[in-house]
Amino acid sequence: MKKLITTFSILLAMASSAQEPWSLERCMAYAAEHASSVVQAQWDVASATATRNEALGNFFPSISAQVGSQFSWGRNIDPETNSYNNVTTFNNGYGVYASFTLFDGGRTLNRYRQARSERRRYLNSVEMKRDDSAIAAMMAFADALYYHSSIAIAEDKLNQSEGMLLLTKSQENLGIKGFPDVAQAEATVANDKYNLVSQRNLYDQAMLTLRSAMNLPLMQPLKIDTTSVEIPAIHAEDVLEDIYASALHTNPKTIDAEMQLKASKYSYDIAKGRLLPTININAGISTSYFRNIGMGSQALTFGNQFRNNMGEYVSMTLSIPIFDGLSLISGKNRAKFEYNKAKEILLEQQRRLHDEIASAVIDRDGYAMEINSLKAKVDADSEAYRLNRRKYEEGMLSVIDLQLSANTYYSSKVELLQKQMLYLLKVKLVDYYKGKKLWT
Repeated sequence: MKKLITTFSILLAMASSAQEPWSLERCMAYAAEHASSVVQAQWDVASATATRNEALGNFFPSISAQVGSQFSWGRNIDPETNSYNNVTTFNNGYGVYASFTLFDGGRTLNRYRQARSERRRYLNSVEMKRDDSAIAAMMAFADALYYHSSIAIAEDKLNQSEGMLLLTKSQENLGIKGFPDVAQAEATVANDKYNLVSQRNLYDQAMLTLRSAMNLPLMQPLKIDTTSVEIPAIHAEDVLEDIYASALHTNPKTIDAEMQLKASKYSYDIAKGRLLPTININAGISTSYFRNIGMGSQALTFGNQFRNNMGEYVSMTLSIPIFDGLSLISGKNRAKFEYNKAKEILLEQQRRLHDEIASAVIDRDGYAMEINSLKAKVDADSEAYRLNRRKYEEGMLSVIDLQLSANTYYSSKVELLQKQMLYLLKVKLVDYYKGKKLWT
């Protein structure tokens, strides 16, 4: 019974947590950890770690052991007498060999440096994918919030239109309005109903996009928190170059381009190292056991032969590349071209970052000014619509003029809502370029 109560409590807590609305920051944090691109990037880090460990192992000698056995029959040479005979023999050999590279033009060292740099690049790629996923979730959340709020505006407009329709029908019964006014009012209600259905469909699509950006399981409920999002206050003017200077050290895309340049430089150094001589030291120890089978041959014991036949060797090898069909020269040139290309990619990424920051700042400040103007416009349109409704109720205004006034008012509200969402996105984006985490 106690176990049943505990299980029920856990399930109840999970259900309560699932029904909790998702805030903007929670959606971005979830996307940053569970997006498919992030998970794939983490596996890339694991693979790069294995490559780095492999490159580190190249600094150590390579050691191998060998064991072999051989039966021979028919006419062959007897190792004891060094003469041909027809006997069956058994050979058993053992050996341990080691090889160590003293000098290879820095290829081993540069391969390790390259592998280590690539691992850091993949770690940075994880952060880049997290930021991209969080930004995608942020944009999808803003769209969902926009359509959620536009549904409320559409419902309010529909309620106003239905109220005007009832008033128009009443005035028709009193002879104040005619049938064309009623028909126009009914058309307005029908159009507002269609607009409401359209906004709800767009909201459902936006929620689906948000779920996809978060990589949220289909069985898990998703309800956004529409009360936690606050439109930030108008920012003071920022110094563009200060933001750019900060972003150069924190933006993952720029860091990725810098790491690509380092990797290209190591590849170029490796290619140059292939043109240099290679010096290897080799050492080994081996022994064997031999026995004639049959003919009453008496062989020394295994232990005696193992000791007596044992031999060691140490050698040094100098390998000098002279001519290989221009393969090494061509490889070095290709590596040099890739290195120069990586330099240009870094400069292009830095220019693009500067342009993106400038665009985000201009958009943010532009939306801030538009919001101030739209707020005044919404207040003016609201007052005009209120006065026109009074005129319509008193029979001093046609239903078409009232509809135009209503459309102007509600269009202003929708436009203000749109600019507020865009302003919110740009504020978050500018803060991101300043080095602030998106979901904290």
